Amino acid sequence: MTGERALLAALLADSAADHGEAVASVVERFLAEARTARDARPPAERAAVEALFDEPPPAAGAPLADVLARVEREVVPHAAWLHAPTHMAHQLSCPLPAAVWVEPLVAALNQSLAVAELSPAATAIERRLLRWLAELAGLPDGAGGTFTIGAQEGTYTALAAARARLWPDAWERGVGDRRAVVLASELAHYSVQRAVGGLGLGTAACVPVPVDARYAMDPHALAAALAAQPVPVLAVVATAGSTPVGAFDDLEAIGRLCAERGVWLHVDGAHGASALLSPTHRQRLAGVDHADSLVWDPHKMLGLPLASGALLVRDERALDAAFAQRAEYLFHDRSERVYDQGVRSFQCSRRGDALKLWVAWQRHGTDGLAALYDHLCATTLALHDAVAAHPDFEPLHRPEANILCFAHRGGQDEALRTAWNASGRGHLSLTRLAGRPVLRATIMNPFTTPADCAATVAGLGDLGRR
Repeated sequence: MTGERALLAALLADSAADHGEAVASVVERFLAEARTARDARPPAERAAVEALFDEPPPAAGAPLADVLARVEREVVPHAAWLHAPTHMAHQLSCPLPAAVWVEPLVAALNQSLAVAELSPAATAIERRLLRWLAELAGLPDGAGGTFTIGAQEGTYTALAAARARLWPDAWERGVGDRRAVVLASELAHYSVQRAVGGLGLGTAACVPVPVDARYAMDPHALAAALAAQPVPVLAVVATAGSTPVGAFDDLEAIGRLCAERGVWLHVDGAHGASALLSPTHRQRLAGVDHADSLVWDPHKMLGLPLASGALLVRDERALDAAFAQRAEYLFHDRSERVYDQGVRSFQCSRRGDALKLWVAWQRHGTDGLAALYDHLCATTLALHDAVAAHPDFEPLHRPEANILCFAHRGGQDEALRTAWNASGRGHLSLTRLAGRPVLRATIMNPFTTPADCAATVAGLGDLGRR
């Protein structure tokens, strides 16, 4: 059989249902094992994992069954065990199964959302989802946006739109020797500073604003910072659900300050904007309707698999100004409100990730997604109470979402985190507050229970006394 004929035969064989079922079986076995094991797995030595894949590229292919067997033997066991209920380290979801099973369909359809002719249904779905999100945020009819791979892309794009409003010729002529600043909380995500640097302002143009006792941006400090700037303020970046502690800035007060001064307000709601679906928690985003732009990552607290991010803007035309270029080989829509999404996105090869959120929303409804958010927050409160009840630990704040920072009274936080993660009994992250390292837990798993939280605190306490 010639190489071409062999390839075509392999393609036809791999399209058969039993091959897809074999992949699904690997996923199903992984999910079942992770959820029933309760504990997270200890990480293997990096050198040992590297050695598994230290090989030249294969000259000849192997049957898909053999490849999958190797995946299950060598890849799955060495993945981060996010689905274990005691894995509380980072802001990565345990994806909703309905969204997981859609991934093969997204890949098989292989739609490009740069232009609608390459993604007719997917473009309509993305635009409808953006409308739903904008309505939840209270943005006007002229609002629009784009799906992103996450808040890094969304924040860069939003600040590019803000730059276009301040300096309409910056896209073509650059920043030159002009100066402007972006004001953000001292605990803002690093993506803000990265975006400011990438837009040619220099990272020194990102001015930190002090936080209050809740670790949220202090509106009085913001007012003082706005008044003190000798150069134009390109934007203020507020946070809804900060990465270190999950704090929500006072968007009502910040929104008024920005409106009074005509300053662009960008809200980093990557983590916390999903509270808008919850009647219990949506008040934490009161004032978000002041935003000129808002980033929102459904792949965090709405349980979507990576990547599923969104950027919303008050006026969709602002994104057209952010990336003002022509591509005659691709963009042909000359209407006043361009339908193609690629013109307002930093990406060109845009995957149809919106379908995952649409399917998850159809499967669970707004009530179901809100219940997920509420559960994660309630479980984090249970963790807070377990920490507060333990004599060796102290909670450093009352959780406003699903993130809790707490400290060992003996100052062993770094050593405890290392030992706990190595034990395989769970997984925690570390951050710094007030200049000292502290333990940080993020509850992302709907199968995590108060009992898991209590066991985590007790286990940490036992380690600290050894």
